[in-house]
Amino acid sequence: IKDRQGSLCSRLVNIDRDLLLIPSLAIHMNREANSGYKYNIQKDMLPLYGSIASKGTFMKMLAEAADAKETAILGHDLFLYNRQKASIWGAAEEFISCGRLDDLQCAFAALKGFLAGEKATHLAVYCVLDTTKQGAASTFLYDTLTRIHDSLGYTREDYLIHLADSFMLSADNAHAVHPNHPDKADPSNRPYLNGGIVLKFNANQKYCTDGISAAMFRDLCNTAGVPVQTFSNRSDMAGGSTLGNISNTQVALNTVDIGLPQLAMHSPYETAGVEDTGYLIRAAQAFYC
Repeated sequence: IKDRQGSLCSRLVNIDRDLLLIPSLAIHMNREANSGYKYNIQKDMLPLYGSIASKGTFMKMLAEAADAKETAILGHDLFLYNRQKASIWGAAEEFISCGRLDDLQCAFAALKGFLAGEKATHLAVYCVLDTTKQGAASTFLYDTLTRIHDSLGYTREDYLIHLADSFMLSADNAHAVHPNHPDKADPSNRPYLNGGIVLKFNANQKYCTDGISAAMFRDLCNTAGVPVQTFSNRSDMAGGSTLGNISNTQVALNTVDIGLPQLAMHSPYETAGVEDTGYLIRAAQAFYC
């Protein structure tokens, strides 16, 4: 936005109401819907905004939300998200479902642990990154840490020594065994909802966990009285990577990849265990001692 003084500035706008919806095609017109239909991103994923009478009103609505003139908006990014409210459910209310549990669940639990930890003996850092150009692959974390060291009067050598003595928890949710598809999980590594924090392993180093970092994290969880599970993809199924791996290209340090077990990862409405959130809070509090 170009303000009244002629300067460019950015404004974060949230249209906090049900505004768009992606309607599916009726099964009468798509008989393959229940037989493994492959969605076309261009045709099947376009959101419905309004009727013909609403044509040309979007930028006006955006300008009102940004408290600016429509002509002052010179560029914008648009992100759609699921507004369906979260729900705690199950026979004993042991499950939680909502959008973007991966990775809001770990971000929330780690922050609660960070705030509760004493942080008495080490420089404690809580960092939430995304995969954009200013996120994990950027120099943001490196710049922040080096500026902190500079402001405290440390040298470059001190920074490298402190980095070598550091330990990072890369917390990014993990796949739980699906009750309807148990065969999709590795026979020996089968994390379940509410079974504890998941240690994530990958022989191709898509996860940062190794024998040393796994031992350090298990010891931490033993101290906190928190159960630990393990995850590894089936050998014939490729998995994803984590921000820990990406971040380590900029700030290389001893890292363990962990997560909380969940179902339907990356779907619009994900499911995880209520107890597991508490487990990570306790582990993070012990970590930020």
